[in-house]
Amino acid sequence: MGLEAGEPSSILSLSSAFSYGVASMAMVFVNKAVIMQYVHSMTLLTLQQLATALFIHFGQALGMSKRKDLSMATAKKLLPVSIFYNANVAFALASLKGVNIPMYIAIKRLTPLAVLVSGFLRGKGKPPTQVSLSVICTALGVLVAALGDFSFDLYGYSMALTSVFFQTMYLILVEKSGAEDGLSSMELMFYNSILSLPFLFFIIIATGEFPHSLSVLSEKTASVSFTVTLIISLVMGIVLNYTMFWCTIVNSALTTTIVGVLKGVGSTTLGFVVLGGVKVHALNVTGLVINTFGGVWYSYAKYTQKKKMPRKIAPDEESHPHK
Repeated sequence: MGLEAGEPSSILSLSSAFSYGVASMAMVFVNKAVIMQYVHSMTLLTLQQLATALFIHFGQALGMSKRKDLSMATAKKLLPVSIFYNANVAFALASLKGVNIPMYIAIKRLTPLAVLVSGFLRGKGKPPTQVSLSVICTALGVLVAALGDFSFDLYGYSMALTSVFFQTMYLILVEKSGAEDGLSSMELMFYNSILSLPFLFFIIIATGEFPHSLSVLSEKTASVSFTVTLIISLVMGIVLNYTMFWCTIVNSALTTTIVGVLKGVGSTTLGFVVLGGVKVHALNVTGLVINTFGGVWYSYAKYTQKKKMPRKIAPDEESHPHK
């Protein structure tokens, strides 16, 4: 995000980082729980964005939050970012239909590799050795884990890898545009939601999800447990985005990166025991351990790299976390 505060209190810094970590970890499991019962992932994403837009709009109407009037110039700058952001989340949700949580998190950790490769191709030069080795270690872990994944699902893996591609494009666009500067967390969320809705409505109609997905949703809501899970999913979509921006503004982009990796360690561990669907194999576990080690090493390498750099406010393209 490239947004840094002065010197926030340690309690505020810790609170924002902890809130983002918990929200990010919970979101993966909540989305997985919904997708296991309701396969229309694009409709789910549309509902999450609609809930976010309505929440912020009514919050402003009730005087609970302040927001500047919508600017067409800002909207034009943020439109490509919003499209790639939603493509990333849409493919990520689709991948959860066939990929278990530990493998999903492992594949999503390939994003730094894609960012580094794209940076090299765009002439940004060779990254530090530790960063390169940690990213290679992360990718190697995915390969080893996939070889031992009894529940290997080609469709799910393809969707997850496509999500990595779109997330990489999203990060590059954010870095190049700098369009997020000067906007509050709520304003960023509102622009993203408003810009997303026409795109998402077109997708659910073009793919044939709508209106069938609404009739299925109506039937599913007869189940109290599903309805509660769906409502939690909609609320968590708002909470995740807010805590992500809050953590980045109060602390730094680097802190958000490290929190994202650490929550991945917890999510991978919990993924073996929560919601089921994971058949343990020695190769799979070994690969996930290598992948997790690579992720932690990457955070350490980025931290030491940042410490050596002169202090300045600059965008950090690997800092933007994912759902």
